[in-house]
Amino acid sequence: MKSTLPVIGLGVFSAGINTPLVHAQKTNEHPNIILILADDMGYSDIGCYGSEISTPNIDKLSSEGLQMTQFYNASRSCPSRASLLTGLYQHEAGIGLMVDNMGYPGYEGYLNNRCVTLAEALKANGYHTYMSGKWHVGGDPNHRPKDRGFEHYFGLLDGASNYFQLIPYRTNQAAPRMMDEDVPYFPKKDSFYMTNAITDHAIKFIENEKNQETPFFLYLAYTAPHWPLNALPEDIAKYRGKYLKGWDELRKERFKKMASLGIIDTTVIKLSPRDEHSCSWDSLSEKDKDMWDLRMAVYAAMVDRMDQNIGKLLKKLEETGEKENTVIIFLSDNGGCHEKIKDYANYVRMPGETGSPESLDSYEFNWANLSNTPFRMFKHWVNEGGISTPFIAWNPHYIKHEKDNQVGHIIDIMPTLLDLAQGKYPKNYNGNTILPMEGTSLLPVFEGKKLKRKQPVFFEHMGNRAVRDGKWKLVSRYDEENKRFLKWELYDMENDRSELHDVSQKYSDITIKLILKYEDWAKRVGVVSKETIDLKKSKNE
Repeated sequence: MKSTLPVIGLGVFSAGINTPLVHAQKTNEHPNIILILADDMGYSDIGCYGSEISTPNIDKLSSEGLQMTQFYNASRSCPSRASLLTGLYQHEAGIGLMVDNMGYPGYEGYLNNRCVTLAEALKANGYHTYMSGKWHVGGDPNHRPKDRGFEHYFGLLDGASNYFQLIPYRTNQAAPRMMDEDVPYFPKKDSFYMTNAITDHAIKFIENEKNQETPFFLYLAYTAPHWPLNALPEDIAKYRGKYLKGWDELRKERFKKMASLGIIDTTVIKLSPRDEHSCSWDSLSEKDKDMWDLRMAVYAAMVDRMDQNIGKLLKKLEETGEKENTVIIFLSDNGGCHEKIKDYANYVRMPGETGSPESLDSYEFNWANLSNTPFRMFKHWVNEGGISTPFIAWNPHYIKHEKDNQVGHIIDIMPTLLDLAQGKYPKNYNGNTILPMEGTSLLPVFEGKKLKRKQPVFFEHMGNRAVRDGKWKLVSRYDEENKRFLKWELYDMENDRSELHDVSQKYSDITIKLILKYEDWAKRVGVVSKETIDLKKSKNE
């Protein structure tokens, strides 16, 4: 797709991992950009990051592109999507908690008017803008994708849904909402599967583009593999029985594979102990082992089907002649999800076998601990298991093939994509003053160079707090049961990324320094205390 935008100042790279940068004649085209986001998928859940799950299409992008091994999200769906879309910390963008309006600036429950989205920024710089998939950053009128810069939209406004049908999953909620452009969408039960539908509509957008002169931005936000565990029978069959060896053995196997792939260095990263909420596989009855095998087989099938659909999208790009002029980025919105939904009182009971359209189930602490190998904790927390994501970027002309262990953060996406488009970030938009971007462009990493990050990266979600500054990580969890913050812990991430040895007492000066940096940041971006939020929630209830 020919562009009238200025020529981007990037060279062309050969695909050899140790190949030096080779500058070739500059292209007269700006790249299309496809940003693919998985939902609730752990760090080690794709093949190129250590998994036994079949993901050949994602793995191929990785084998020809960039793999970052220390890339971070914001630990949960809404905050991550807010930061991904805006280049701001979620509190600045309006999603300081979730999508409930808590009555505080930064806690509006939707993307506020102090931010611009990727779609708004890229559209203003000459791109067509499309989205297919999960939104979850404000579902009411005036806060939906087409209100925030996307020209075309298909997908789920809410946080989760049955993959075969739109039915309530909580006892106090209405059915999830889907939209096809501006019209509510109601799937045909016998032919609909969410992951397939999201891809089919994305492909439709690309097909409609093929005769146009303008580059496009596609935000492809899958719901997979977020619960409920729903998958197609043929996909489940590929994995049934493969998980009977159990999570203890599989965590060891993934750890070994990650080391062989160069994702981790076992001299400085150790396999964390089995989570305290998880039991030994050998302690289970044969009946329970079969039940757990089914749960993980369905989860694997959902990841597999997502990869199949990414392959379908890549094939379409080849057919339209646009693949080599398209930058593709893949990552996940948080770590593996520990949440138990099958028997909780506020979730709808569904009698079907796990995986079927008539079921509501999740894979819980046990398998989430596998997904987040080798790290501790899960979605919701800001230990490495909650915030670490695979990050893959592919394009033979713009991105060097290598593995990179520099720290990246989801706030970096906005400046990176604007640099690719050689576009400008606005100071004002629709009459509103826009906050400056927080992130750092990843273009140096794409070129095999060092980032020049000037500030630490910060995390806060529901009282869970962290700072990553160079090799140091400061982290504190919030104890929901006892309503208190746990002590600040300090970890040397160059030697202990699994967060097994707290050195806060040994390096008390660094601990204090980072605490002060966190407090300054929290005040600047508008973090509201957990106690205040809880009090507000109790009054609203």
